[in-house]
Amino acid sequence: MYQLALLYLACVLAGFGLANLPSSAIVTAEIANIFDLVGGIAIIVFGVAILYLGFKSLFNKR
Repeated sequence: MYQLALLYLACVLAGFGLANLPSSAIVTAEIANIFDLVGGIAIIVFGVAILYLGFKSLFNKR
């Protein structure tokens, strides 16, 4: 379960990397905007998944 949480954390960090990608000669402004959107969605989705794992672990009745 900890490996899954670390994988989700890595995905959140990758989302931050995509969201902060600067535009350059290779990456145009339009593509950078798409990366911003994809990065934001990844941050939200995997952040919620980490919260779910945390609440599931917190309320586990073992």
